[in-house]
Amino acid sequence: MTSRNKFSVMACVFLLAIVQIIFQKEIHSQDTKLVLHSIDGKASFRGMSVVNDSVIWISGSKGTICKSTNGAKSFECIKVAEHDSSDFRSIYAFDENSALICKIGSPGKILKTTNGGRTWKEVYSNDDKQVFIDGIDFWNKKEGICFGDPINGKLMLIETKDGGETWHQLPPQSRPLLVEGESAFAASGTTIRCFDSGKVMIATGGDITRLLISKDKGGTWNSKLPPLIHGAPSTGIFSFDFFGNENGIAVGGDYKADSMSVDNIYITRDGGSSWLKPAQPTRGYRECVTMITEKFAVAVGPSGIDISKDGGITWKPFSDEKKFHVVRKSRIGNKIFLAGPGDKVGEIIIH
Repeated sequence: MTSRNKFSVMACVFLLAIVQIIFQKEIHSQDTKLVLHSIDGKASFRGMSVVNDSVIWISGSKGTICKSTNGAKSFECIKVAEHDSSDFRSIYAFDENSALICKIGSPGKILKTTNGGRTWKEVYSNDDKQVFIDGIDFWNKKEGICFGDPINGKLMLIETKDGGETWHQLPPQSRPLLVEGESAFAASGTTIRCFDSGKVMIATGGDITRLLISKDKGGTWNSKLPPLIHGAPSTGIFSFDFFGNENGIAVGGDYKADSMSVDNIYITRDGGSSWLKPAQPTRGYRECVTMITEKFAVAVGPSGIDISKDGGITWKPFSDEKKFHVVRKSRIGNKIFLAGPGDKVGEIIIH
């Protein structure tokens, strides 16, 4: 073999090696996968609270609560005593021992455990026929807020200042008046979000869909109008999330036409004052969205799981796994978990 030929072969091998390295790096950078963990819940789960990368609580139908203390490697599931038919669609956990669960429908109830779920005590009850608790969240270990559908035209709003031991209704002037046909959804417990410095946001839907915003822990409110589909009881915002003060995503649609991708998702870059339609939306109605970073977001719904890597501008199918209702990132840590079906919990792993 001549020196020129040897040089040519070596050059080709070198170039192939470089191409392979670049290709492997590209694959590695895009190596996001879904791992499924088995559970024995025998229920439909819509509530999830991920305390850290190890402690995960989920709540759902048939009075069922499940908890993991090892990052979803295993779950312990229990049925809350005297609540076999209750649907606990919202949950907030403080640690592996203490958590609060909210029952939908009338009577509306909040229960608390301090021994890891072995026993629960009732800390709030409302027998009004209009009551329907939609979500709960906390600013810190003591101060929290819970909301529900309107009672006599005004949003149900209760607060706690002792970690959920006692609850008090906010005064009438601090409870927003909703228009006729406006309510909220408890599809994933994520139509309420508490943020730093006493800020809280609540999403409504139905005949009108709004984002209600308070900067003083529910004392006073103003509203924004994301242009998601509305006008019927099955339409509106079903979930929203923000990363920082300005970048947010609102998802929803019409759960009775769950494959429709018209006005089912919008993004904001100015805290909700204006909204942008994505260049490529999700595959239809979405029940929950979570912003992992300013760019990376996950949305779940009946047709599967979608992800965005550009802050919600474009969405791509990630998995066709169905029946996931809620996705949450750990409050302390980086893990991402999904719940919904009674036999599995999902985990999205990003390398």
